Amino acid sequence: MTQAEVSLRSVADRGRWPWVVGVVLLVMVSLLAIALGAVSLPVDTVVNGLRGSGDAATVAIVQELRLPRVLLAALVGAGLAMSGGALQGTMRNPLAEPYLLGVSGGAAVGSVTAMALGVEAPALITACAFAGAAAATLLVTALARVVGGSGDTRLLLMAGVVVGAFANAAILVALADAPPERLRGALWWMMGSAADASWSAVGRSAVALALLGSVLVWRARDLDVLALGGEPAAALGVHVERASRTLFLVASWLAAATVAAAGLVGFVGLVVPNLARALGARRHRPMLLLSALYGAVLLVAADLLARTLRAPAELPLGAVTALIGVPFFLSQLRKVTP
Repeated sequence: MTQAEVSLRSVADRGRWPWVVGVVLLVMVSLLAIALGAVSLPVDTVVNGLRGSGDAATVAIVQELRLPRVLLAALVGAGLAMSGGALQGTMRNPLAEPYLLGVSGGAAVGSVTAMALGVEAPALITACAFAGAAAATLLVTALARVVGGSGDTRLLLMAGVVVGAFANAAILVALADAPPERLRGALWWMMGSAADASWSAVGRSAVALALLGSVLVWRARDLDVLALGGEPAAALGVHVERASRTLFLVASWLAAATVAAAGLVGFVGLVVPNLARALGARRHRPMLLLSALYGAVLLVAADLLARTLRAPAELPLGAVTALIGVPFFLSQLRKVTP
């Protein structure tokens, strides 16, 4: 083997280890999440429960309670991470993410408004979340553009904070006449939770991630070209406005699907894409896929912490991710602030 072949193989091996580590972490944290809870189960019992063997109560705990919750958390984490990665690429801004840009808040307004009007069909609630996310996206970019330019990081973040606050106010207005129990449930949902996971919710989230995530991966080359800047991208044949608008909208819809499934869970779309780039994923296609993998790991681990740290009480999932994300956001803000 020549020296050049040895070097190429060494580079390939270095590029493979983040994927191997990510898969191992996902399997380990998923098994741990299924094993731990109000009734702790040994790993061999978990494996038997996944196969459908063992006593009926254990199989029900594994297959009907904990496995759907783990899968839903993994899908929501993967979707949020891919959405954040695409938004960062579209806006050429490492601080962009659906929660900070008000996209998740807009999706929550759509979902809560639909529920307040008595809508119960999950597909229709998800469609309303899509509409709310799209409206929030347009509002944030319009606000930033009117004030001083949509490319300014600080203006986009300020516009996102304003739209997010407006979304929270709109939700509270929509729930003003709701019964106390319904209001408490809605507020808990706004803080993020995978407690109501079901196989039907897993199926809807899987379809949304497969369709919208595939579009983002398919259009990843456009993100690579957009990262060069507007004029170079146009010179390379990319319609900058149309490509940016399409990718932004698809990323927002993906975030909306996660909101419809698990409520508001922030900062996953901020932390994980930056982690993927730190692990060596420079181009957007591997970055999006690696972000999906580590986003799943992060949210399954966060959900495990949320329901075990202060058991039998359960912490809001969004609060756990915020405890991780806020310090990371402040560290990144120092890097991009001149």
